[in-house]
Amino acid sequence: MAPKYYWKGYLKLSLVTCPVAMTPATSESEKVRFHTLNKDTGHRVVSQYVDSVTGKPVKEGNEAKGYARGENDYIILTDDDLDTVALDTVKTIDIEKFVPAESIEWIYLEKPHYLMPDDAVGNEAFAVIRDAMKSDRVVGISKLVMGRRERAVVLEPRDEGIVLWSLRFGDEVRPEEAYFEDIDEKADPDLVPLVQQLIKQKTARWSPNMVSDPIQDALLKLIEEKRKLLKPKKAAKGQKEQAAPASNVVNIMDALRESLEADLKNRKAG
Repeated sequence: MAPKYYWKGYLKLSLVTCPVAMTPATSESEKVRFHTLNKDTGHRVVSQYVDSVTGKPVKEGNEAKGYARGENDYIILTDDDLDTVALDTVKTIDIEKFVPAESIEWIYLEKPHYLMPDDAVGNEAFAVIRDAMKSDRVVGISKLVMGRRERAVVLEPRDEGIVLWSLRFGDEVRPEEAYFEDIDEKADPDLVPLVQQLIKQKTARWSPNMVSDPIQDALLKLIEEKRKLLKPKKAAKGQKEQAAPASNVVNIMDALRESLEADLKNRKAG
């Protein structure tokens, strides 16, 4: 199945331009999603915009954006009005500057998208820009209108394509110093080697399986059970209550030693 593109336009570097297409690099379409129902009838519940004064539903064609200039006083902007202020960055990713790839802090990276050439004619220009960034170990900085907002974006060469990350604005990132400055506890030098040993034993190559969603799996299992039974299972009578969890206040040195010993036993047993 051919990919569906979220955006199409042009990638530009000085006089070098090529048509490109973009699609989100992540998806939640496989997640379990629920509809809101009327429990008594089993019918779906629908939402709609309602006029706050008349109480009547508003047709989609009559919906507009409103900028408040006072209480109950708005300047109305239609889609046509908004289109008149469209920026060049609606259709063009013009690389303005380059920065070392490692200089952008991870906290500014918001959402990744895959960027690729949109036709054979632009393949060469795309490849030249991509490989030049790879060779110099830099990423490109540009701007792009996404969801009617101009966002700063970073272009990172990756394999045969480019990953475009939307960036958070500077005022959206809280300074870490404000939260970490009161942490003045120094690590016990006798504990650090134990933690390092535990880290070494638990170190493995990255795998996407490390971030699987057990709740998603449990929901799918529950849905399948209900599909078979058509009725929710009743809890068994006389079922014993689960014991309260034990206190988690333990000696850290003992806990580390126990973790190391248990990990070693599991490795031997495996």
